[in-house]
Amino acid sequence: MRVLSIFGTRPEAIKMAPLVLALRGEPQLHSSVCVTGQHREMLAQVMGLFGLQADHELDVMLAGQSLNGLFARLLAAVDGVLDAARPDCVLVHGDTSTAAAAAMAAFHRRIPVGHVEAGLRSGNIHSPFPEEMNRRLVDSVSTWLFAPTPSARAAALQEGVSGHIWVTGNTVIDALNAALATLDADPARQQALAQRYHWLDGRRRLVLVTGHRRENFGEGLRNICAALRDLAGRDDVQIVYPVHLNPNVQGVVQKTLAGHPHIHLIEPLDYLDFLWLMRRAHLILTDSGGVQEEAPALGKPVLVLRDVTERPEAVAAGTVRLVGTSRERIATEANRLLDDAALYAQFCRKANPYGDGHACQRIVDALCGRSVAEFRPELRHAPEPHPPLNAIFSESQL
Repeated sequence: MRVLSIFGTRPEAIKMAPLVLALRGEPQLHSSVCVTGQHREMLAQVMGLFGLQADHELDVMLAGQSLNGLFARLLAAVDGVLDAARPDCVLVHGDTSTAAAAAMAAFHRRIPVGHVEAGLRSGNIHSPFPEEMNRRLVDSVSTWLFAPTPSARAAALQEGVSGHIWVTGNTVIDALNAALATLDADPARQQALAQRYHWLDGRRRLVLVTGHRRENFGEGLRNICAALRDLAGRDDVQIVYPVHLNPNVQGVVQKTLAGHPHIHLIEPLDYLDFLWLMRRAHLILTDSGGVQEEAPALGKPVLVLRDVTERPEAVAAGTVRLVGTSRERIATEANRLLDDAALYAQFCRKANPYGDGHACQRIVDALCGRSVAEFRPELRHAPEPHPPLNAIFSESQL
């Protein structure tokens, strides 16, 4: 079976890369990759880390583009790739415009779609925007839905989707395990990272921040930045914020936070650098979906800078809390975690309801028609050994 994986952003690449490698290791499958050119610099970092090269590359990004304009160009460009590649199956990930457009292009050609990370729902079609509706659209046209958790499967079933659903766990945990194994096995790399971030003050607790969601553009992001300035006024805190390349983010963040002595605005990071900082962090503030999945596995408390989340499992586990974009709420909740040791300890319990590191193999088994031992969080045991490093990362990264 010819399987074409299509993705365009850095988070998609992180979650799809270990799956692409698993697909390439399966004799029954012929795997190829199409990247759509969004977040090109950040995407290249991840592709290089995993030793991947795209078989098809599109150039659809324009300055100041509208969502409709991007979607239209994606639909037309992906259609051309489908015509050339003639896949038997198209795999897309998550909730991006790439995923939605690629799924529709495949559906129009009656090519089966497999949706990786299916079934996540916030319950509000406007938040995250437009991702919530994108994900629902992809689920509705998919033949195979690979849900990361039982609650994600339940949400898809409630909507009456027609495809077959498996609970696989999230492929981000596969990627996380491999990356952590690489860091742990390489003292020289750890030393190099410590030297790269030598400016971190060991006397101050690190608050790591990411913020780039479209629904937070404007007032929401301004409120977030104001709360960060409030936190940076403490004498025991330093804030590190890798700033997304989107001009809507760069403008507000640089204007509000640049020059503060306790706030470090840095370029977007490659995956290993970001994981190193996550491990080093005392507290994480984010509006990212992937960080909500990774940080609980590291035992790091997370305040989510959104009003709703399509990843409620860690909220239920008590390691993640929704705080929205209110300046006062963000500052209050962050200060509580910084000042209340007992509360902080409750948040630091390692919880990983999102996977056990075997999501990619489950997806491969499903595509090959084999039986699938589905992911059941309540039955998880101690973590199994990490995969061999040379099975995941390119030699240049080891």
